[in-house]
Amino acid sequence: MLQQENYKTNNHVKFLINYHFVFIPKRRKKVLRGDIATRVRQIFAELAIEKEWDILALEVAPDHVHLFISVKPTDTPHLVIKAFKGRSSFYLRKEFPELLKLPSLWTSSYFVSTAGNVSSEAIRKYIDDPHHGTN
Repeated sequence: MLQQENYKTNNHVKFLINYHFVFIPKRRKKVLRGDIATRVRQIFAELAIEKEWDILALEVAPDHVHLFISVKPTDTPHLVIKAFKGRSSFYLRKEFPELLKLPSLWTSSYFVSTAGNVSSEAIRKYIDDPHHGTN
């Protein structure tokens, strides 16, 4: 059960907004390995700090990403995923020329769901499960 201290306050709002995103590289290519996977994690961490978001769980598998994140009420899912995909695509394609072979790094589609008090722990366990493979 989620305790009162898990809720955040911003201006006149008390909130708990958690999103679970899943998205894939273009053509579901297994390009998120080694240094690229490490750099994805770094870029995501830097962006989350900048935007004052909390990454609750992150799994970077070779062909997909699970991102479980807590955001502010003013941050819509579309803008959150756009920020992560846009920033990571820009830096990764600049730093890893082999990614330029893909027409774009990420597909335009993604999965998103909200997580309430009960399902947040279930999502965290699912993402932390080693079935995703290693990099």
